[in-house]
Amino acid sequence: MEAGDVAGSETSFRKAVQIAPDFAEAYANLGLLLDRSKNKEAAEISYRRSLELNPAYPQTHLNLGALMAGQKRFIEAEVAYLHAIELRPNSPVGWSNLGVLYACMQREAEAERCYRTAMSLDEAYAAARFNLSYLLLRQGRFEEGWHCLEARNWFAPLAAHLSCPRWQGEPLAGKSILIGYEAGHGDMLHFCRYAAVLKDMGAASITMTCHPALKTLFASLESVDTVIAYDEPIPSAGWDYWTPLLSIPYHCKTRLDSIPAKIPYLHAPRNLVEKWQTLLPKYGFRVGLVWKGDPKFENDADRSLPSLEILTPLWNVTGVNFISLQKGAGKDEAALPPDGLPLLNLGSQLTDFADTAAVIMNLDLLICVDTAAAHLAGALGKPCWVLLPDYKTDWRWMTARSDTPWYPDTMKLFRQDTAGDWKAVVTEVTNTLGQLVKSH
Repeated sequence: MEAGDVAGSETSFRKAVQIAPDFAEAYANLGLLLDRSKNKEAAEISYRRSLELNPAYPQTHLNLGALMAGQKRFIEAEVAYLHAIELRPNSPVGWSNLGVLYACMQREAEAERCYRTAMSLDEAYAAARFNLSYLLLRQGRFEEGWHCLEARNWFAPLAAHLSCPRWQGEPLAGKSILIGYEAGHGDMLHFCRYAAVLKDMGAASITMTCHPALKTLFASLESVDTVIAYDEPIPSAGWDYWTPLLSIPYHCKTRLDSIPAKIPYLHAPRNLVEKWQTLLPKYGFRVGLVWKGDPKFENDADRSLPSLEILTPLWNVTGVNFISLQKGAGKDEAALPPDGLPLLNLGSQLTDFADTAAVIMNLDLLICVDTAAAHLAGALGKPCWVLLPDYKTDWRWMTARSDTPWYPDTMKLFRQDTAGDWKAVVTEVTNTLGQLVKSH
């Protein structure tokens, strides 16, 4: 299993339980293998059989709890985690997992207590501190939230490559600094605004690394001197400092009332804006649509719409031209929209985010789910309505707000009242769009 030989490990585990039908650890390992292989039903059977044979094994309770949580069987997940904690109360893992579960259930006070219990048991247990960061940031408790976010380590490969010191908030006057890429396109679009903050602090030269699809667009960042895509050679030295992008708010002491929101901070290339202008409808209210994100994202099933058909009530608003910017998942729907609804499909023609930005600059409004397109429109200062799930809403949209301090004045948030209920959200969006078009 550790070597990645799924078939061989499954054969071995099944042979083990055939030889010794009461071998609880073999059932636990088989369950873990099946869980990783997305065979959830069979994994649950194996986990439960293992616990029948040995109910005193805490790791199996933890694994079963994670499986139940992933299926939103919250009560069963809670029972499993509590069993694990009862068996091993001094382990931070069970407490942190239970905290994640409570956060998903929007029981945030209980989640925070669990995280802090885990941290008190082991100060070095990074998962609990990282999980707490999202809860604190969602609540606008930025001082401790940014500090806890420093527990992440997903930029470790870049850190190992670079030989220059990591910036820890030292004076930057006359210094050069490399901003390292991390997380997804949306995170980069959201936080690239901090290059201007570093320039205001006196940085003489700023180099930014980013995803390849962002390179052309990021060349418009006025404070950035050089942009390097991560698929290009990145020198290991040559700067006074380097910093992960998402660490800048921590060192700059960003608070809820001091979010750098000088909008726009990104600009689409003029030649592309002119190009796309000729391809868009010349009359009517132009509304862009993005209804799906990257399927690999952990919460994509909840943040993305099941299908374009969910948005069909929007077509009842007269005087609107709908333009699809959908790429990847959902592109086939854009090519053949339900009931033959008129939809200009541009997604397949967009080569990178500079193209997408140019199209957005020619729109009157973008309506999208919580994906990179929302941050792009926000960074460009274009009106954007974001459809948000009730389950595991991203921390940056905070709680119960219809606006966001990250993109003031131009962005409006439409939230589910009930998990999975997009119908009510689309009804609200449709009514609001009708009023907007009428006034326009």
